Amino acid sequence: MNDEAPVLFDRVGRAGHIVLNRPRAINALTHEMVKLIQSTLGSWADDAEVRTVVLTGSGERGLCAGGDIVSLYRDGLAGGTASLDFWADEYRLDATIADYPKPFVAIMDGIVLGGGIGLSAHADVRVVTERSKIGMPETGIGFFPDVGGTYLLSRAPGELGTHLALTAGSVRAGDAIAVGLADWYVPSDRLPALIAELATKAPADALAAVAEPAPESALLADRDWIDAAYEGDDASKILARLESSESGAARDTAGVIAAKSPTSVKVTLRALRSAADLPTLREALDQEYRLSARFHGSHDFLEGVRAQVIDKDRNPQWVPSSIDEVPEEAVAAYFVSLGDDELGSAL
Repeated sequence: MNDEAPVLFDRVGRAGHIVLNRPRAINALTHEMVKLIQSTLGSWADDAEVRTVVLTGSGERGLCAGGDIVSLYRDGLAGGTASLDFWADEYRLDATIADYPKPFVAIMDGIVLGGGIGLSAHADVRVVTERSKIGMPETGIGFFPDVGGTYLLSRAPGELGTHLALTAGSVRAGDAIAVGLADWYVPSDRLPALIAELATKAPADALAAVAEPAPESALLADRDWIDAAYEGDDASKILARLESSESGAARDTAGVIAAKSPTSVKVTLRALRSAADLPTLREALDQEYRLSARFHGSHDFLEGVRAQVIDKDRNPQWVPSSIDEVPEEAVAAYFVSLGDDELGSAL
């Protein structure tokens, strides 16, 4: 096993282990990593000795901080197409994990953002800890919750998923389980025991020995104002309801959303409503690929990454600068078919 490789693969007893191995970048996902994981999952699917797959991240900071957005930024700035190839393969991998024929256990310890959610939240066994911080920060960089994020968040209770998507919010363990991004709570000091148990036992039996009741969900306690404010498919009305709410938390949330990319907020809302009616994850991923292709090289995506990651001035200049200024026809254009470039049956 090459400890310098960006992904490590090992077999311990009945478990095949996938370890994301870029700890200094919080295991940010590259195209090479996607292809390595896809290839290994393909071989393990037919390997009778691998009964369970376990995904973890190296280092102490988290499972995965998302895709390598600096590379996406540079490609978009140059007018390249490498990002489209990355997204296509990444979304195919997400679909593979969701449909994998063997139990797939994702250890969502520490930071899990964006592309990290694609690798973990579609698994059939999703474990969080007291260190978990899980989120889709995309509207803050002029993008949208992809990697199946629109599918997952559109199926959260009430409007909790809409709230997380539009605010680019993150959640801890109790909220992650409440909104449907995770299933099990295991204290981080018990993870070595869990991994050892998975070498000899099925996931349910392994978890029975180490799991604890999940912490309470703060989001569930806020459902009244969240469900009332986020009703419908008009982002301007949602913002107005938040601004005029009797809840101080709601009014604070209005400011959070107003600071995100207005185009991203409106496209994300429409994508969530559309994904709620799509029967399968694969159809949602197909729609997300279409949206990713439209965002690629767009002003707000390049400006958002510049402000948050490149120059780090945290002062993006969105165009248009307010939700009311984003034309409906501009939003609709993001959803127009790409024709032969769609993922479609390739998923």
